[in-house]
Amino acid sequence: MLGRMSALNDTSVIFDLDGTLVDSEPNYYEAGRGLLAARGVTDFTWKDHQAYVGISTRETLARWQERYGLAEPLADLLAEKNRRYLELARASTRVYPQMARFVELLHGAGVPMAVASGSSRAAIEAILAGTGLDAWLTTYVSADEVDRGKPAPDVFLAAAERLGAVPARCVVLEDAVPGARAAKAAGMRCVAIPYLPEQADDPAFAAADLLLRGGQAEFSARTVLDWLRS
Repeated sequence: MLGRMSALNDTSVIFDLDGTLVDSEPNYYEAGRGLLAARGVTDFTWKDHQAYVGISTRETLARWQERYGLAEPLADLLAEKNRRYLELARASTRVYPQMARFVELLHGAGVPMAVASGSSRAAIEAILAGTGLDAWLTTYVSADEVDRGKPAPDVFLAAAERLGAVPARCVVLEDAVPGARAAKAAGMRCVAIPYLPEQADDPAFAAADLLLRGGQAEFSARTVLDWLRS
């Protein structure tokens, strides 16, 4: 296996977490809906939530402060959203099977890997531990640790730095438009796996090096591995 995958020795792979490795968006929706409902906003729908897919929790809440007139400090809202989310995430977070297989194959080949996410560090740690992905993914960066969240490249560049990798030799796997933009802004290759099928024609996804228009239903660990080798 190692010999067959020797072409990957100088490549590092950086994963987005939510919607890419795991299907956590339903939990984020419920956490956000609950937070808003507790403040009298009772008409927040899944369609409303979709507008924030790929945007950091901090940035989402900052937008909600303006949109819904939330007067509490951002730090307090962030703490509550993370608490609500972690309760849901610890109870049930689904890993995409082909993604888990892909991570396992890369780990077996000694390919450096990291997670770069808009979620809090506590949320990243909880999901990786709860799903068993922490057996393979031990390097991770939260958007809370950098100056700017996606679509700025900061979180991906920080992940590359922690891996000791050159950005041009990194490949990012992303499900959301802001993340695809961030990957290209970082000077990295991008495999786009749209979480929302209707966004597949977005210019950010069109600029990806590999676009899987069907999202996770189209993702195959072996197919993407072959693409990385080519």
